[in-house]
Amino acid sequence: MAKKIVAVVKIQLEAGGATPAPPVGTALGPHGIQTMEFCKQYNSATESMRGTVIPVDITIYDDRSFSFVLKTTPTPVLLRQAAGVAKGAHLAGREVVATSPTSRSKRSPRPS
Repeated sequence: MAKKIVAVVKIQLEAGGATPAPPVGTALGPHGIQTMEFCKQYNSATESMRGTVIPVDITIYDDRSFSFVLKTTPTPVLLRQAAGVAKGAHLAGREVVATSPTSRSKRSPRPS
């Protein structure tokens, strides 16, 4: 018989740098999930993508087990990396922080 799904939690974490502190602890704690076990599995799965933000969908089952699926990096993060800036504009639409040629933005790191 299949396990019953209790919740699906979606969070964005730095690849290879998840810790039991917020946002992981506050997202998984109320569901009774061992946050350290999730952090170990997530960090080992994303070790090769260090430095990027990787969204993850965590499926929590009724027996307090979990599984997770890594998603692709959000487009704004990829654009900031391609432009070489740490943050976006403070006044969106009125301020230009950087430009990125299309030849650089066609390269896209994909989770393996």
